[in-house]
Amino acid sequence: MIRLGTRRSALATAQSTLVADELRALGHEVELVLITTTGDVNRAPVEQIGGTGIFVSALRDALLADEIDIAVHSLKDLPTAPVDGLVIGAIPLREDPRDVLIARDGLTLGELPRGSVIGTGAARRVAQIDALGLGVECTGVRGNVDTRISLVTDGKVDAVIVARAGVSRLGRLSEVTETLDPIQMLPAPGQGALAIECRSDNTEVLAALAHLEDPATRAAVTAERQLLATLEAGCTAPVGALAEVVEGEDGPELWLRGALGQEDGVRRLSANGSVDDPESVGKALAHELLEQT
Repeated sequence: MIRLGTRRSALATAQSTLVADELRALGHEVELVLITTTGDVNRAPVEQIGGTGIFVSALRDALLADEIDIAVHSLKDLPTAPVDGLVIGAIPLREDPRDVLIARDGLTLGELPRGSVIGTGAARRVAQIDALGLGVECTGVRGNVDTRISLVTDGKVDAVIVARAGVSRLGRLSEVTETLDPIQMLPAPGQGALAIECRSDNTEVLAALAHLEDPATRAAVTAERQLLATLEAGCTAPVGALAEVVEGEDGPELWLRGALGQEDGVRRLSANGSVDDPESVGKALAHELLEQT
């Protein structure tokens, strides 16, 4: 029996159920163990209650205490610093990493009138929206996908921006009014990907998780997270990143785009390098971005 720890939210349990079903298809018995995290019970802004890690610390504590065997995280919520005794055992194939707009009256971002209010709690999104010069206002919001969408339907904001992957996993893509082009809005590092974490000495579980691994996704998100780590930024920082494995002249290559929000605007750069060394690609781009600040 594999004990799978998950947050209690609808999205977290949906994601964990996907992983559980894949493991069951491989012949494993899986039990979901619901765990409450700080981010679930404290509704204050993320940066006020600890920022990076508020959605994962309780799951990691349960892993280290041998109360669960694996934990399923949204990779964008996972701190970049490793934890002794734990390892990301698998990163499955990534969902679409882009952000989406859900707006009143079916409007797109460019169609929103000046002065419209967009709900988002991410400094990354605010910085990139401001840089577009559309004359819209961003306001901080917290809560699950259902809560955020209801802000639009209840008329409290004109639109919200959320991760497309979460909307997709909840079966609510029909409510999306625009999928935002990464040229306008780079996603959070690791957005759309899941991380399955386990104890580093649990060889039996690691062997089971190996069948869920997607190497291209691993390479892409490793570069994105290395960019974030090198910038010494947490998940609440105004950093966007998106890496892709593409076919080059001499075989697969890794392309990484990054954005760093500053007081005077957003710096955007790209870099490419070896799929086998994604950390170097992330570090190189981070240093280039820092040189421009």
